[in-house]
This record gives sequence, structure tokens and C-alpha cells, in this order.
Amino acid sequence: MSERISGFQASPIRRLVPYANDAKRRGIHVFHLNIGQPDIKTPPQVIKAVQNYGAQIIAYGQSEGDLELREALPSYYKSFGVDISPEDLMITTGGSEALQFVFMTLCDPEDEIIIPEPYYTNVGAFAHGASVVLKPVTSNIADGFTLPDIDHFKAQITEKTRGILLCSPNNPTGHIYTDDELHQILELVREHDIFLIVDEVYREFCYDGKDFTSVLSYPEYADRVIVVDSFSKRYSMCGARIGTLVSKNHKVLDGAMKLAQARLCPPDIEQVAALAAVQTPHEYLDIVKAEYEKRRDFLVEELKKIPGVFCTSPKGAFYLVAKLPVEDAEDFCIYLLRDFQLNGQTVMLAPAEGFYVTPTLGHDEVRIAYVLNTVDLKYAMACLKAALESYPKRVRP
Repeated sequence: MSERISGFQASPIRRLVPYANDAKRRGIHVFHLNIGQPDIKTPPQVIKAVQNYGAQIIAYGQSEGDLELREALPSYYKSFGVDISPEDLMITTGGSEALQFVFMTLCDPEDEIIIPEPYYTNVGAFAHGASVVLKPVTSNIADGFTLPDIDHFKAQITEKTRGILLCSPNNPTGHIYTDDELHQILELVREHDIFLIVDEVYREFCYDGKDFTSVLSYPEYADRVIVVDSFSKRYSMCGARIGTLVSKNHKVLDGAMKLAQARLCPPDIEQVAALAAVQTPHEYLDIVKAEYEKRRDFLVEELKKIPGVFCTSPKGAFYLVAKLPVEDAEDFCIYLLRDFQLNGQTVMLAPAEGFYVTPTLGHDEVRIAYVLNTVDLKYAMACLKAALESYPKRVRP
């Protein structure tokens, strides 16, 4: 096997799946809070569009994506105060491919991208595959994972730095970067002639009355801003694997196009689904947002009732990071699946160690995705509370 593949870590979101499968074979119901797979139904018109797919041949499409879909997206972004044209974006095979395109377009081997940690763990795999070095700036659970002081970012900038990567609303922390935080980063990237890449996949899900501000809405920085987006979460169509790469800097898009042409085209039927999704009445998203906010409030209150557990209330997305009274969260997550059950039920969580670049961090933390309804969340939290009480390696105060 190659040294490259040997250096990849198994996903902390999915690597415990064999334990979950074994628990299910033993008749135990597993509440999956480890992965961002919502139980909310996909808009019915999206399903109908796939069912009514009428082409006689599923043919190759345009490498940059279907024109009708690209022409439909500017009006969507306009609702967030963003003025783009179809030429400012390309359709990708999920937001994941968009991130891969960005790394391969901006970076040579051993170039560096600065990223706040904890971060979306699969970014580490994409960076490793492109031989890109992630330079972490650590945010802290005690202050709700707000953006670290700008001096910490400055300290990480070297001659090999090609950009700063943010995710807002953030996966896994739920933090939303403020206008002031974004301005500080934008000034920094302009000063050092590097890029700001922002994953805005969860832009619909901002809570407590907060409106979302896209980094694309700062025209004075447009030449160094790249946005990664996806249909997966907003329309509960994770399996469709359709995303977008957006930038006013057409040199970036021209570079990414070489990679897009090499993989030929994004999937055709999924683009039909995506077009139906972007035409979905906004009321659907309003209802979904309200549901996630209700789940967040419920989950945070339940976690606060469990002795030794600490978390803050996330401002967006549908994840939070919780600190548990354990020394090894992965060992505890395995215990939940292999050794524990409460009335024939247990819960699967994602150990947070794999969401950090720094190897000493996250060992007593988990990411929880509140993608299940409050009834299921109640059962899942009962499992978590009982498991912590029975876990033989629990850290006692």
C-alpha cells in the first residue's frame, strides 16, 4: 500500500460503524447521532423530479454543470445579498469535491492552509490526498468556539500559506462567524495575498433570530474569496452528492475546470433533483430551520442535566461538541455500542479527537448531530446518561 493511503485516518464519523452493525444484529436499536443524516423528508418535488426523469439516455453533461441549474442559482444567492452570475460557479459532486478542487487548484505539495479547529474531519482527508498541510488555530469549547484571536492566524502564516479555510455555520461546533470576525480574516488574506475559503453549506440554519452573512457579500474582497456549498443538508438530500464552487475569481474556476473536465461531469439525475430543490418554496426551509432550533434547545437542556457533561448552545448548523467525564471518548463510544444497552437501545456518537489537527486535543469530547426528532433525542440522551453512570472508566469529580 502507498504511504499516501497509509497516512489517511479512518473517519471518526464512520469508523465505529462495525460496532453499530453488530449491535443491530443483536437486536439493539441504535440512535445515530454520529452523522449528519437528517430524518427530515426531502421536498416531495425533488423526489417527483427523479421519478419523472424522462431521458432515454443518461448522457454525459457539461463539466461545469447543467446550464439550467447554474442559471437558477443566482436568484437563490440573491436572497442572501449575493450578486453572482452562472459564470461565477460550477456544479460539483458534493461539497466534498468542491473542497478537493480548491486544494488541488490553489496548492502545490506541502503548501499550507490555516484552519480553526475543531474542523470538519473529512477536510483532513482531502488535504492529505492533495499533500496539503493543515495549520491549526485552536478554538475553545469554554467560549463557544468563537474565532481565535487574529494574532494566532498571523502567527501561522508562512511563505507556503495559500489560504484560510472557515466553515460557517460551523461543523462540528455550530458557531457562526460574526461580521467583525469575517472582516478581520478578510483583511488578513488581502494583506498577505492569500485566499479565504468558506464552507457555507449550513447557511440556512442560523438560530436565535440571527441572519446569515455570506462572505460573498463583501465585493471589495471578491478576488480572493471562494465559497463551497452543497444541496445535501438544506434539502435533506445527502445521498444526491451535488454541490457548488463559487468565486468571482475566474482564474480559480478555470483551474478547477481542468479537474472538472478530468472527471467528465457531475451526475445528471442528481442535478435534476437539485434543480427541483432550488425551486422549492422557502417555506420548506423555514419549517426545517424551526425544527432544528427546537431540537437544539431540547438537546442542550438534556445534556445540561447529565452530571459531568459540558456544552454550549450552538448558533447554527445541527451539530454541537460536548465534553464528557471520560478520558477517552472513542473508548466510551465503543462501550456504548459493544457493551451497553438501555431497554434495547443505545446511541452512536462521533469521537471528537478526529476533528482536531492537534493530536492532544478532543480526547474527552464528542460531536453530536441533532438530526433526529425530539422523541428519539430523549431516548438517546437517556442512553447517554445511563451509559456514563455505568461506564467503568468514567472520570469522577
